[in-house]
Amino acid sequence: MRIRVALDVLAAVLLGIGAGGNLAAGAWTLPSWLPAWLGWTVMVTSVVPIVLRRWWPLPSYVLALALAAAAVPIGGPVFGVAVVSAGCALYVVVIRLHSRIGQIGLAAGMAELGVLALVVTNPSTSTTINFSVAGLVVGFLLGLTVRTRREYAAIERENHARQAVSAERLRIAREMHDVVAHSMSLIAVKAAVGNHVAVEQPDQAREALRTIEETSRETLAELRRVLGVLRDGTGVPALAPAPTLDDLRALAERAQQAGALEVGLAVDGLDELPGGVGQSVYRIVQEALTNVVKHAGATTCRIRVTGGDGEVSIEVCDDGRGGEAVPGHGLIGMRERVAVYGGEFSAGPSGPGFRVFARLPYEPAVAR
Repeated sequence: MRIRVALDVLAAVLLGIGAGGNLAAGAWTLPSWLPAWLGWTVMVTSVVPIVLRRWWPLPSYVLALALAAAAVPIGGPVFGVAVVSAGCALYVVVIRLHSRIGQIGLAAGMAELGVLALVVTNPSTSTTINFSVAGLVVGFLLGLTVRTRREYAAIERENHARQAVSAERLRIAREMHDVVAHSMSLIAVKAAVGNHVAVEQPDQAREALRTIEETSRETLAELRRVLGVLRDGTGVPALAPAPTLDDLRALAERAQQAGALEVGLAVDGLDELPGGVGQSVYRIVQEALTNVVKHAGATTCRIRVTGGDGEVSIEVCDDGRGGEAVPGHGLIGMRERVAVYGGEFSAGPSGPGFRVFARLPYEPAVAR
């Protein structure tokens, strides 16, 4: 604000010096009927609205129009300074106030100066009308342009904020779904097994309860981690590291413990992955295993994770019922994770069972 006011003061001083220099040098003279002091007073006062327009836009514009009206019979640089001052004040009126006020101000100014140019004796009627229209229209259009750009920028900022919120909600929802769906599926299967054998095979029932306890504890830890991100607002896991490739074997073992399912895991060509890619690989395998446990009725499941040349491939195959994939949050979540990296995803029947395939390209870490 201070810089803008300083620029306004500088513009007013330069405009006054320029017009006053013309008068002092005799390049243009005041009308003979007008006292010199009055002509100079009107000219000097005409630059005041330029300085005051930031604080009082509408009153400054009204003052500028009054001074321009007084300068119509004088003409020359005195009238020029007044019209330029009115245009500058109108510029701020359009930016600060309602657009309808700016339109009314433009129409009122053009009507006032146009009528005065026609009914009041002045050095040049055509010059007065043309200069009045040009000065006011330029001020109005510049103000309208700046106002439109600011409104558009505000809308863009709001849209970006909404998109960021939506993206964060989607990320959190995806994490919550992956954590809860997988763990609750294992718990439900194991609880059914324990309930079935509780009387005749108490040892298996206790084993089922142990698995339920471990899975519940791990699920609670992951939920705390995800909710911790929401609480601290940093996007950084607050309580536990995000799952990576190192956790895949434990994931496979838990799925195998949930029922009569043999899970085989093979990881080839992977030493290290970027954190986000490793977490996505883990979540894709987790969701695929969840679907196998819940829907496939399979006896075996083979997981193969292969890396090399800046990409990692995941393949999860089972020998279950197969059939067409039913769209749901799980498949949608896997597809979205792959889409983030511009990869490839497919899920559908394969042989006697079902196959999930994903390929995620990534930028390899540069050695330093």
